[in-house]
Amino acid sequence: MKAFFIGTVQFSREMLESLLNIPQLEIVGLATKSSSSFNSDHTDLSDLAIKNGFPFKYVKDINAPHIVDWIKQLQPDVIFCLGWSSLIAKELISIPTFGVIGYHPAELPNNKGRHPQIWAMVLGLQYTGSTFFFMDEGADSGDIVNQVKVKIEFDDTAKSLYDKLILTAKIQLGEIVKDLVNQTIVRFSQKNEIGNHWRKRSKADGRIDWRMRTIDIFNLVRALSHPYPGAHFDYLGQEIKVWQCIPYTEFVAENLEPGKVLGFNNGEIIVKTADGAIVLKNHELIVEKIEPYLL
Repeated sequence: MKAFFIGTVQFSREMLESLLNIPQLEIVGLATKSSSSFNSDHTDLSDLAIKNGFPFKYVKDINAPHIVDWIKQLQPDVIFCLGWSSLIAKELISIPTFGVIGYHPAELPNNKGRHPQIWAMVLGLQYTGSTFFFMDEGADSGDIVNQVKVKIEFDDTAKSLYDKLILTAKIQLGEIVKDLVNQTIVRFSQKNEIGNHWRKRSKADGRIDWRMRTIDIFNLVRALSHPYPGAHFDYLGQEIKVWQCIPYTEFVAENLEPGKVLGFNNGEIIVKTADGAIVLKNHELIVEKIEPYLL
């Protein structure tokens, strides 16, 4: 079976490497990007094409006529679009016999849209999903082919959840290819009328407000930790990144204002929140220069 691959993030690399290890599958081409201004986990996959001897192109618009024509000439039986932040047009979807398989790290039909892993952690959800689906012209709206529920643990970070999703998706991908080869693939139509769409995250969504609850600050920080751009607070005209924090478990007086610095410990900072306090364990603020309030 011949497959074309579209992708340009670290998840894409992991999936392509997994597909290259499946004997029944031949990768006939790759579309990737040499750089990205909005994918913090961007990676150029061209080295895998060069190493394994199949053609690739750096692509800005996957639906551009010359790109569509090139993919048609390669005659893939299936296209895997795993880690590409744009919709696929009907002309491209119609090329492969089996269709275009996409991926969304959420429990479709719920939580379609942008930044699903980040929103799941910011909102404090206990579960997310790992979902492969046949792409149509909509956003995350095609028939589901394989879906697994994934637990978000309290001590998960963006990186640990990302890695958990990769391990889960690799197993799913092997099952999907086996079903494609055996022509036993089963599709499940989404009930799109019951689903929701998450919006694109803005920089303002990553700002820590000390009037937030402790758990909300904790979730925001871990959701935006590496490989993402980090949560931040504004301090004396500067943007200060916070990469790790934990809830403060000692007693905190109720008559203290949010943002008040309660103490220091080996570079860590204890800050009053709306309902308690939080310990900033990994941050970019110089402790010796801290004012009494982080506002």
